Amino acid sequence: MGWRPLQAMAAHGLCSAMAVLAMAAAPTAMGQEQAQSTQRFQTLRPLPGQLDQTPVFNDNNPESIKASGILLSTFAPVGRAHPEAHLDQRFVGNFTVFSHHVYARPAHGATTAWLALLAGNAADQPVTITVQQAATALSQPDAPFLPLPSFLEENLAAADEDHGDTVANSFRAPLSTAAAARLDQAPLRRGLGGRGAIYAGPGSRVAGALVRGDSTPGLPASWRLPPHSTQTLLLLPIPTSYLDPPVNGRTTQLRLHSSGPVSLAMVAALQDGPPRLSTLLGLLDGPLSPKGHQPTPPGHAGGIVYSQVSGVQRGARWLARLTDPGSDALSVGSVPVGWPVSALVGGTMATGQVQTAPLVAFYPGTAWAAHGNYGVEYHLTLPLLNDTPEPVTLQLALESPQEREPPGGVVSLAAASPNAPVRFRGPVAVQGLDGSPGERVFHLVQRRGQPGPLLGAITLAPGEDRTVVVRLVYPADATPPQVLSLLSAHTLAPDPHAGDPRRIDVDALIAPLLEGS
Repeated sequence: MGWRPLQAMAAHGLCSAMAVLAMAAAPTAMGQEQAQSTQRFQTLRPLPGQLDQTPVFNDNNPESIKASGILLSTFAPVGRAHPEAHLDQRFVGNFTVFSHHVYARPAHGATTAWLALLAGNAADQPVTITVQQAATALSQPDAPFLPLPSFLEENLAAADEDHGDTVANSFRAPLSTAAAARLDQAPLRRGLGGRGAIYAGPGSRVAGALVRGDSTPGLPASWRLPPHSTQTLLLLPIPTSYLDPPVNGRTTQLRLHSSGPVSLAMVAALQDGPPRLSTLLGLLDGPLSPKGHQPTPPGHAGGIVYSQVSGVQRGARWLARLTDPGSDALSVGSVPVGWPVSALVGGTMATGQVQTAPLVAFYPGTAWAAHGNYGVEYHLTLPLLNDTPEPVTLQLALESPQEREPPGGVVSLAAASPNAPVRFRGPVAVQGLDGSPGERVFHLVQRRGQPGPLLGAITLAPGEDRTVVVRLVYPADATPPQVLSLLSAHTLAPDPHAGDPRRIDVDALIAPLLEGS
């Protein structure tokens, strides 16, 4: 499950162990035809706005944990046996913790990788850390990479209470112990029954929780750190028992507030049972767990290997108003138009804009910037204005074009192919579409070059204005960049069978996951 430069992904180096796990979960009976590329001409603009200044404890390297040790530490190096393992950074006020790891149990290895988030208070006064939002999910059983359709809308049952019982949300007998280790079926059936969250993979589930304002049940609401103390905030397992292959992953994202400066560390303990605090403190005084592949240096000519992040980034939220230059509105005359989301070096969609969050501290041999912006929230407002004498209908889509640096004004797309790699797997929230004044949440499983899918339409009478808001948390294991496209009517053909999860036969969907249990 270690990283290797797959030919189709070598240029960006964002192929991950979790992505390989997702590919392994995909259906095997797929057509072999090659999709024909098509080109759409539209204006591509840099995304307005910028990242905020929120510090982020970004723990993603090594993605695949091979040994016990420090994954990331911002403790002071003074007096430590391995000072090079500590980045000497403090967090105070609002900050974010992001963590994304895989554990593949070797033969005769420990059944579980334990992730311990430690916090240290070096001051003479107590410090309180308060949770604003907190979400964590395992690949199995919390959020397996099930082959969902490309477009599903959440909570449709709330708008259609007379739909009745469905295949998705009807009662099923409890699973066996082995099957339960692979799938927590109750929340999955609720979501696909139109009454809850929809997800595929832990990155998708965690991003969705943050978009909806939810937190994972059972996590603490706060911690109090006495003066000159180090405590365990969270101890999270990545178990592999009953899994074949014995591979699992976990994504965690916390939005926190600290009343005083604290140091943070994530350490990994590979052992069957939970480690004691003394074991964790011993690991904190030990060496780094081996890191992943080396990145190419900044400015390198040719192919780029980004590597994964292990450091402190600056920026957790991108707030923007998408208007015409010199105007407070976005005219329908600007259509077709698009803006890159999560643009990065080597993937600016010909805008020259790099949205990647900078790192204020990181380990040598790991990513030198937060390429991909995993966990960053995008809050995008489109103040639309129909300044024409005719009614106008527009289409809104989030897309993953084939080319990452296309010729100016060209977006390369292709007919949907089950063989194309998934580039985006997660939720998108939209307010202001036709048919509903409120916010709607859609789950996308989007393949490279796939047109759309159509999120919805916006119909404006002459002189009418309407504000459309798009929100997403960039999910772990997505491959940037995407493009938010505002298009003319009939550019994208809506799929009359897409959108409603209640049409899915959940028993057939999960059957391959439960084989042999």
